[in-house]
Amino acid sequence: MNQDWEDRVAAAWATFDDYAGRPGEFRAVIDALVAELPGDHPLGPFEQAGAWDSTGHSHRAIPLYREALARGLDPSRRRQATIQLASSLRNIGHAAEGVELLSKELAAGSDELDDAVRAFLALCLSSLGRDREALSLALGALAPHLPRYQRSTANYARQLAEA
Repeated sequence: MNQDWEDRVAAAWATFDDYAGRPGEFRAVIDALVAELPGDHPLGPFEQAGAWDSTGHSHRAIPLYREALARGLDPSRRRQATIQLASSLRNIGHAAEGVELLSKELAAGSDELDDAVRAFLALCLSSLGRDREALSLALGALAPHLPRYQRSTANYARQLAEA
């Protein structure tokens, strides 16, 4: 998609909080932008899924995330859609599928979304009662960002995973 469209989508998302109490209006803004895309473009269902998800309708977002993924998103958006899909699945009680999706993401490569993958995987694990694993992942993701105690925090994260 062209940069103008990308900029307008980013601007719409930047105003999301302005639509508090009016989720349908926000979704209409996203729908209008999506209407500018070719009918089979993967960004259409991706953006619509995000709008449904962000306005509290995970069940409506899930099929749209799946459609966007099936249509073929660029690598960064594919990873975003996978994270968001896993989160939505957790929200509707399907955390085990979220764990499966995000575990594959951890093994698939590395980019700036690695910590987000770990954070949402931790949430899915916690929803399944696997709190030690979840805490281990969360601490492991947090450790490199601490101004001090990185080594200690990383070691504790490993110990939790081994226990």
